[in-house]
Amino acid sequence: MATKRKATDVSADASAGTAGGGGTHRMPPCTNNLTTALLMDTYQITMAYAYWKNGTHERPCAFDLLFRKNPFAGEFTVFAGLEESLRFISNFKFTEADLSYLRNDHVAKDMEPAFFDLLENLNCDAIKVFAQMEGSVVFPRVPLLRVEGPLMVVQLIETTLLNLVNYASLVATNAARHRLVAGNDAKLLEFGLRRAQGPDGGVSASRYAYLGGFDATSNLEAGRQFGIPVKGTHAHSYVQAHVGMEDVGDPRLVHFGDTNGVVCDDFKRLVLDSLDLLNLEVRDRLPDHMKWGATNQSELAAFTSYALAFPTGFLALVDTYDVLRSGIPNFLAVALALRMCGYAPQGVRLDSGDLSYLSLRSREIFTKTQELLGASRAGGFAGFGITASNDIHEEVLHSLKQHGHAITAFGIGTHLVTCLRQPALGCVYKLVEIAGAPRIKLSEDVEKVTIPGRKQAWRLYTKTGHAVVDVMLGADEAAPVVGDRILCRHAFVASKRAYVAPARVEQLHHLVWDGLRGGVPNGIDVSLAAARVRCKESITQMRSDHLRYSNPTPYKVSVSEKLFEFIHKLWLENAPVGEIV
Repeated sequence: MATKRKATDVSADASAGTAGGGGTHRMPPCTNNLTTALLMDTYQITMAYAYWKNGTHERPCAFDLLFRKNPFAGEFTVFAGLEESLRFISNFKFTEADLSYLRNDHVAKDMEPAFFDLLENLNCDAIKVFAQMEGSVVFPRVPLLRVEGPLMVVQLIETTLLNLVNYASLVATNAARHRLVAGNDAKLLEFGLRRAQGPDGGVSASRYAYLGGFDATSNLEAGRQFGIPVKGTHAHSYVQAHVGMEDVGDPRLVHFGDTNGVVCDDFKRLVLDSLDLLNLEVRDRLPDHMKWGATNQSELAAFTSYALAFPTGFLALVDTYDVLRSGIPNFLAVALALRMCGYAPQGVRLDSGDLSYLSLRSREIFTKTQELLGASRAGGFAGFGITASNDIHEEVLHSLKQHGHAITAFGIGTHLVTCLRQPALGCVYKLVEIAGAPRIKLSEDVEKVTIPGRKQAWRLYTKTGHAVVDVMLGADEAAPVVGDRILCRHAFVASKRAYVAPARVEQLHHLVWDGLRGGVPNGIDVSLAAARVRCKESITQMRSDHLRYSNPTPYKVSVSEKLFEFIHKLWLENAPVGEIV
């Protein structure tokens, strides 16, 4: 299992990215110690040797890291993984152990010793990285990263960068989509650790779900690593572990906030009396469909013992036996007893059944209980939280919104962390320039044709404040100007074009690593907190039709007229001419 760095270290690292001034700084190592110089595909090292053998390993080049299609049948993606990428670049170096492994592996049997001498001193000091900022909404074909530098080292870091960006961006996007469907008022809790693809998958998922808009995680290691709030209550097994009230230990409970040590000597008795009160003053005055009979006493004992352990944060899982006929009345009995001792119970969790129906009926019972007992005895009961955690995913959230529910928080696991609807984003790393010459990759599949050369990328906004198009320009072109019309063209379909007179322009690529000047420029904030804020702000700048759950409108990604002409000129120069015989 990979070891992780402590949260205190990570917090200190994050603040380093916000330092002022014109200097630079190096990032600490990646949070996962498996992110070594050898975390690459074999063909990276074989190409590196071939470049060196051929004498081309120091040729200047540029690679774009991009994706071709938005995930989850949507029309936007959230970029994540930049901080870890910069940590990796900051510390890229082959150790003695790395080199020893390579020298003795069959892949190196034809490699000369001098090549390993070169690797021993190799680092990323000679490269530059330009990137969109972590947490930003991004779109296909617009590079997430552009890496410039000597050919060999830029090629060697390909797979690791793809690994660090692909899953991170996929989970962040998945989380953001869940947030959009759930709405801003609901609490979203990430519960996916036990279903994640290994320890690193679980910790990474917690981190990037938080970036994408989730409020907390059940994963304590992720909480320690990244300062994410942690939440959790108890499982069905806790309820099943109780047989009756005899399983409840010390029944004493100190009254909340009492500095004189006033104690409820028998909280168990208070709970039983509260259940009798509910049966007498509430149950018999409820409509028939809301009434309960005898509740499960082992469940009542479990709730009582849990309340004694956590009186300030009591939230009960109420579906072990029967939600409405046992779980809810047992919860209310303990809640009444807690309130008599000055505490404010939190609510309930539903983990099975018809979540729409059960949440609405539970809310109805809570509200009716407060009405019948009055604010002095049951104040706040109508507003109890209701958390749902039954295999929830984006489609379930959409259905609940359509049918109505009273849920205030959602615990989401498997579908979030495994990205079940789409297990990979499909980022690619493509050479776009070598020794100053733009390069293009052609394909019979137009989607896979690359846009050559080093490029600028700008986001254009309308007067409403919404983004309308991302446009790429050649590196030597003048930047778009507010109010000036610019012709935006589809990169490959000549008939798709439109003029835009932007009310605001935003530069998308920023210099985030300059090895010759010492590393990450001060003022570039790559912390998780900054990325989380950036994600929320970036989404609010998109039109609702681009974000909607069903049939979203495709967002426009374009190139300038000059770049369009250059793409097609290079295409014709590189495409072989057919011959009919």
